[in-house]
Amino acid sequence: MSVSTCPSEPAPAAGFVDGLDPLDRDIVLATQGGLPLVPDPWSAVGKPLGLAGNEVRARMQRMIDSGVIRRIAAVPNHYRLGYVANGMTVWDVDDAHVERLGREVAGIPGVSHCYRRPRHLPEWPYNLFAMLHGRSQGEVEQQAEALRERLGDACRDHRILYSSRILKKTGLRLARSSGRPR
Repeated sequence: MSVSTCPSEPAPAAGFVDGLDPLDRDIVLATQGGLPLVPDPWSAVGKPLGLAGNEVRARMQRMIDSGVIRRIAAVPNHYRLGYVANGMTVWDVDDAHVERLGREVAGIPGVSHCYRRPRHLPEWPYNLFAMLHGRSQGEVEQQAEALRERLGDACRDHRILYSSRILKKTGLRLARSSGRPR
């Protein structure tokens, strides 16, 4: 579960751009739009960089272990799979239980995102957000009811905020210029 604030990060070491060494940054640039759809994507990424596929995998694993990369995963288009009802559920959960319950909610199948966020009282009492996807609003409402039961007495209120349009979704993209000659 993510939190709404990030601790300050130390400044990158000398010679490192964006906290990455130049070769790791090149790997991120080569993969940030997705891995090549070939039998050996690691070698395909490594070849133009002068790296073997196993070295690309090892470097990416180190970036995962250090938190630079969160994960490597397929990202299906849920709309094309028929999941057209998308509801961000917002929950007013007792602060004494929100961390534990948030981790439980994040592990439930059907929850694609789960975040703890600050309340903005008195207008916004919600501190736990969980994104649900369904083939209909009724399906999302059933999932929300199951979440409500899981949260039990720690939950005081909730709402479902449905998506009204599709926005282009991309993660952070590094700029091609790394400040070093190519």
